[in-house]
Amino acid sequence: MKIFDAHCDVLMKLLEKPSINFHNGENLQVSVEKLKQGNSKVQCYAIYIPESIHKLIKFDAALQCVTLFYEKIATSENNIKVIRTKEDEATLLSHEMGAILTLEGCDALLGDINRLKILHRLGVRSVGLVWNFANEAADGILEERNGGLTNFGRSVVHYLNEHNMWCDLSHCSEAAFWDAFHQAKYPTATHSNAKSICKNPRNLNDEQLKAMFSRNAIVGINFYPPFVVDEGTATISDLIKHIDYMCALGGEKCIAMGSDFDGIEIHPTNLHHVGQYQNLTNELLKFYTEEQVKGFMYNNYSSYIHFK
Repeated sequence: MKIFDAHCDVLMKLLEKPSINFHNGENLQVSVEKLKQGNSKVQCYAIYIPESIHKLIKFDAALQCVTLFYEKIATSENNIKVIRTKEDEATLLSHEMGAILTLEGCDALLGDINRLKILHRLGVRSVGLVWNFANEAADGILEERNGGLTNFGRSVVHYLNEHNMWCDLSHCSEAAFWDAFHQAKYPTATHSNAKSICKNPRNLNDEQLKAMFSRNAIVGINFYPPFVVDEGTATISDLIKHIDYMCALGGEKCIAMGSDFDGIEIHPTNLHHVGQYQNLTNELLKFYTEEQVKGFMYNNYSSYIHFK
C-alpha cells in the first residue's frame, strides 16, 4: 500500500551534516532505500531551522536547505520528483516518488513576506506558522501568553490562500490555531495527535479536531512517543488508538500520516523508520477496510492538494 507522509526532518540532518548519504545513510530514518522499502509514494520534507542558528542567518539556512533538497533528495537519480501542483502528484510514474517541500515555522522569514514569495517560487507548498515558540507570525504552543496571529501572520495566511497552499497549524498556540483556522483556505495539522488520548500540549483537543473535520481539513498522525502515550513505550496499537478516537469524532476522511521521522530520537515499537510503514498498514487492516486504510495512508492527503 502506497504511503503519503506529511512531515519529516531529514533536511535538518542534512543541514547539520551535509556529508550524510541520503541514498542509504544508516542513521537516517528517511532515505531513498528506506522510502522504497516502505512503499513511500509522497514524502513531505520540512525546512526546519534549529533554534541554535542565529536569527539573522535563518533565511540563509533555509535557502541552504532548499539547495540540499534539490541536490540530494529530489533528483532524477533517486527517481524523486518535486510536487508543485496536483498534476505533478497525479502523474507520478510507477517508479517515481514525489517530494513536497514545506516550511516549519516562519522564523526564517524575519517578518518579510518577500521571503515567503521566494520560498514559494523555489517549491515550498506548505507553511507551518510557528515551531513551539513565538515568531513574527504568531505564538507557538509553549508560549505562556497564548497570543494569536500578528498582522504579519495574517499576511502569511493571505498569501497561502492566494496560492492554495497548506497552512500548517501544528505547533500553534490555541489562539493562533483558531485565528489561522478561521482565515486559512486549506488548514492542516501535519503532525499532531489527539489530546484526549495523550495530554501533550502539542496535540489537538476535541474542539480543534471537530473543527478541522468539519472543514475536511487533514490531520497527520505523529509517531513521536511523547505525543502518542502519556508515559512508557509507544506501540503501533497506541497509534491506532488516536486513529480510532479521531474516527469517532468524524475524522475518517481527514486522518493521514505525519511521522516526524528524523525529527525524533525514539519511536513506537516496530516503527523505527519510514521503511517499516507496512507494519502499521498491516495492523490497521485488521480493524479497518482496505479503502479506509488507503485513505489514512495516502488518499486523504492526496485529495487535499490544490497547489498553484
